[in-house]
Amino acid sequence: MTPTIPYRLVNQFPHSTDAFTEGLQFVDGVMYESTGQYGNSYLTKYNLESGNMIKKVDIEPKYFGEGMTVMGDKIYMLTYKERTGFVFDKATFKLLKTFPLTTEEGWGMTNDSTNLIYSDGTSYIHFIDPETFQKTKQIEVMDNYGPVTNINELEYINGHIYANQWNTNYILKIDPNTGKVLGQSDLSNVRRQAGLPPSGYEDVLNGIAYDKNKNRILITGKNWPKIFEVTLDN
Repeated sequence: MTPTIPYRLVNQFPHSTDAFTEGLQFVDGVMYESTGQYGNSYLTKYNLESGNMIKKVDIEPKYFGEGMTVMGDKIYMLTYKERTGFVFDKATFKLLKTFPLTTEEGWGMTNDSTNLIYSDGTSYIHFIDPETFQKTKQIEVMDNYGPVTNINELEYINGHIYANQWNTNYILKIDPNTGKVLGQSDLSNVRRQAGLPPSGYEDVLNGIAYDKNKNRILITGKNWPKIFEVTLDN
């Protein structure tokens, strides 16, 4: 049985209900976020406390934006079914290049300072080189019952991958070497704190960001009105 990771709700911040959250990362004191939906996908950065936008770039309507990660002086972003990734300049949000995805879909994205790490909605997580975009390794997420599918938004925290599992209220803690699920946290009560019904098809929990300086985890969901600061007691 997968160990339960208790959590504590510490604080809350504003979040745009227009944001169909696909990627979330906290870097250099500001929040970066990528969103989905055809015709309403964009990349943005904003002040966490106020929610005030600092910079934004819209994605072409033919693309459905997905996960994103900031690595060095670049921002990498996935698309859903277009088998295309984007590389933006971190400072200017200028599109520098695109790159091909070898998987049918792109979902969540993070990095371990060496590799880009992304999910594709299956039980697999892929590691790729940020320069050549060639796959360096692949792991399959497994618990005691077998493969765990619908692995979505990702965040690399202190040597482990934390992942939203789509259409659930779970955050999974995953060993990046073996794919083994080391624990799971059920955040159903946080969903209620956001003023949302117990379950929903689109407004799901999605978005995990880690603030290294303050050692805090920030979570939200698609079109949620709030970002929550939580402590996972693991």
